[in-house]
Order: sequence, then structure tokens, then C-alpha cells
Amino acid sequence: MIISYTTKELELLARIMRAEALNEGDLGMLMVGNVVVNRALADCYTFKNIDSITDVIYQPNQFVGINSSLFQASPTTFEKNLAKRILAGEYYYPATHALWFYAPGKNSSCKSTWYSMPLAGRYNNHCFYRPNKGECNSIY
Repeated sequence: MIISYTTKELELLARIMRAEALNEGDLGMLMVGNVVVNRALADCYTFKNIDSITDVIYQPNQFVGINSSLFQASPTTFEKNLAKRILAGEYYYPATHALWFYAPGKNSSCKSTWYSMPLAGRYNNHCFYRPNKGECNSIY
């Protein structure tokens, strides 16, 4: 386990992974989970006082998925198992060190930077962005 969590937080993580990336498949949902955990571990930028899964998910203006019916519904056992894998420490490139992601649209390319951070890579319709090494040591 790379971060402590409650049963409620496991379910929150599973729900936000589904709401943000259901159409991206299992791997896309796992990568969203990576970003959530990275933000809880981060000691930089707007994440300095964000220390739990709950803090990350409910930080204002971060995840549009919290307004989705996909987020409101209870997670399935399968989705909770995906979340458990992330909480156990599984990481997937390009979300390995990412703190941000967005979906530009199927026929649009990723911006080279997002909030002044470099593009880490793309998976399906999500672009992932990470801080430069040395800028947020807690996630490297």
C-alpha cells in the first residue's frame, strides 16, 4: 500500500476512475487512479495540503467526473479491484508521475504543455502531464 485509505476512499477512487475514464477501458481507468494517488502524495503546486483520496477527489475544480451519474453510482467489485491495484502501488505509463490529464477530443492532438507542465504522453483520448524532475520529488 502506497497511501493509507478507508473503505469509503477505495470506493471514491473506483467511482472517479470510472467517471473519468470508463470509455478508455481498464488501463485508462488505472491511469486516472495513478493521477489521484500522485496528487495525494504530492507536496507541490496546489496539492501541498491535499493528503488523502477524499481531499484529491473533492478538491474544487479538478475532476469534472464528480458531476457525472457514473460517479454517483456505487462501484462494482471489478472497479474496486482496479482501485485496489492502484492503491497497492501499480503504475502505468504515461501516468507514472502525472498530476494532470485532460481529453482533447479524438481528432485533436495533446498540447505540449498543460499548466506549464510537459506532456508525459497520451493514452487513447487522455493526455497526461507531469512536473519536471526536481519540482515535485514526492512523486518521483
